[in-house]
Amino acid sequence: MTAPAKVWDYRTLITNLAMRDLRSRYKKSFLGWMWSLINPAVSLGIYTVVFGFFLGGNDSALLAGNGRTKSFALFLFCGLVVWNAFSSGVNQSIASFLAAGPMLTRTYFPPECPIIASTLTTLIQTSIESAILMAFMFALGNVGWTMLLLPVIVALLTLMAFGIGLLVSLLNVRYRDVNYLVGIALQLIFYGTPIVYRLDTIDTKIAGIDPTSLLVLNPLTHFVEAIRSSLYLLHAPSLRNWIAMVLSATLSVTIGWWVFSRKAPRFIEEI
Repeated sequence: MTAPAKVWDYRTLITNLAMRDLRSRYKKSFLGWMWSLINPAVSLGIYTVVFGFFLGGNDSALLAGNGRTKSFALFLFCGLVVWNAFSSGVNQSIASFLAAGPMLTRTYFPPECPIIASTLTTLIQTSIESAILMAFMFALGNVGWTMLLLPVIVALLTLMAFGIGLLVSLLNVRYRDVNYLVGIALQLIFYGTPIVYRLDTIDTKIAGIDPTSLLVLNPLTHFVEAIRSSLYLLHAPSLRNWIAMVLSATLSVTIGWWVFSRKAPRFIEEI
């Protein structure tokens, strides 16, 4: 099993891989890094129009913590920050491990390094989106001490995505269908997470079962609620949110790292 201390010895390699990914991401693009702002802005605009105006999301928007702002777009933006960080983290892990195959077969370095590097690039993108969200909150005067909790929540979310990314990237080497299955699963998870809707607005039952009792089993639900509480509503996330976030991040990283470090050396030859 690869120890974290061993991976730390290759921190320069991880940094170089992350920088290479950042440089190549928008290579030969006219707008370059502007796409890191355009892509989330377009997604936010589409979801705001569809779910805010056409499906009545604006009417159910909550009043922000400052007591005067009521914005479905910002409420939605909080959820999209979580979703983009998670989905990008998982997808980039799959791509980075496959791309590192030729290097892994020529020279030795811990196979976790490429995935850690891709996680760092995703974290940078998440930081940019979070900074934009914070700027809007400051512009509207929706400011409170709970905003200081954002780095902790993002760190836990990144760890959870990293752990899941380790597992799916490994499985994808043996079974290339995993990449497509992950895409389908992410679509289902997106609508199974209260991103474009509020959890407390669900008032229907399916076969006598309250859907909210199932949605709270989704760890991403607690990350979305935590960021909305901290940035939009300006009150600390609930104890249930903290327990779910810490447990999901800890279990994901522990299981993912343990399985990956044991199986990866044998899977590298199949890349």
